[in-house]
Amino acid sequence: MSRIGRLPIPVPEGVSVALAPPRIEITGPRGSLQRVLPPAISVAQLDGTIRVERPSDAGPHRALHGLTRTLVANMVEGVTRGYRRELELVGVGYRASLQGADLQLALGFAHPVRVSPPPGITIEVPDPTHIAVVGNDKEQVGQIAAIIRGLRPPEPYKGKGILYRGERIRRKAGKSGKAGKK
Repeated sequence: MSRIGRLPIPVPEGVSVALAPPRIEITGPRGSLQRVLPPAISVAQLDGTIRVERPSDAGPHRALHGLTRTLVANMVEGVTRGYRRELELVGVGYRASLQGADLQLALGFAHPVRVSPPPGITIEVPDPTHIAVVGNDKEQVGQIAAIIRGLRPPEPYKGKGILYRGERIRRKAGKSGKAGKK
């Protein structure tokens, strides 16, 4: 049996779960999330916990068991605490600002780059070189952060670009063939 899939998911106070297979909707203090689950996997709510069960030990069922449990657990955490992904801008002249709800970035291009967050996602700019993507849906927060990072990924020679907070870039040596030749 799956080590992850068999763990019960605790449901905190103030969180309600509505099961209508194959759909699950979880509502909490930060909002509501819903998802369509695989029809082969069964989800039940018992004594303040959510349990995920699989019908057999077949390969596809085993794969979906842990995945489904993790998706539901992420939904519960999203409506209680939410998710936050932080980015750093490294480079001379690289800066971020908010224009209403949109993020405006100066990344060394001839034009500013504008990113509009989808509903349910908030972008915060505590200072011009730091960005925070905040929301309830872990998948959506990670996707928007990846889109922002993809606008100017970090490069290995000077280390410039948009990095996740705490990310380390392996630096490469530059050109070395010119110095000794005549």
